[in-house]
Amino acid sequence: MKTKKVIVLPYDAAWESAFEAIRAEIQTALGDLMLGIEHVGSTSVKGMSAKPCIDIDVVIRDYSVFDAVVQKLDAIGYIHEGDLGIQDREAFKYADKPHLMTHHLYVCPRDSEELHRHIVFRDFLRKNPEAVKEYSMVKEKAAALFPDEIEQYIAFKAPCIEELYIKCGLK
Repeated sequence: MKTKKVIVLPYDAAWESAFEAIRAEIQTALGDLMLGIEHVGSTSVKGMSAKPCIDIDVVIRDYSVFDAVVQKLDAIGYIHEGDLGIQDREAFKYADKPHLMTHHLYVCPRDSEELHRHIVFRDFLRKNPEAVKEYSMVKEKAAALFPDEIEQYIAFKAPCIEELYIKCGLK
């Protein structure tokens, strides 16, 4: 799902139930092929302003089950896009899921550095309301400045993210 318009909204408690609906559909399809499903990204942090798009990491043991995962996800409408330049994080797109909130779906082996980064960053934010407030303000300002330029929005946020990565031990 490519972002066309940058919209950042205040935290919405409905994001958690939206994640649960997506999780349930994926869990039913994958069963024992997966180890877990993680709600990551800004929508997973209470109080965090975010683009209204759920980020999900499906955790698998390793790539020995990946082909079967691709087949099961394909059967419910997800198409494998490759790693999109990020090692050990496989992206999936979908075209017709009006019953679910907009989301990004990734599949990662349990030893993926990207999965680790997502979880550490999420957990740090969940425990640090001041960091949530600071990052939310930066995201809101970036969206106001660059509502039609996702790359500029991302670049504007980058220094804040780097600072937060240092604080949570990722840099």
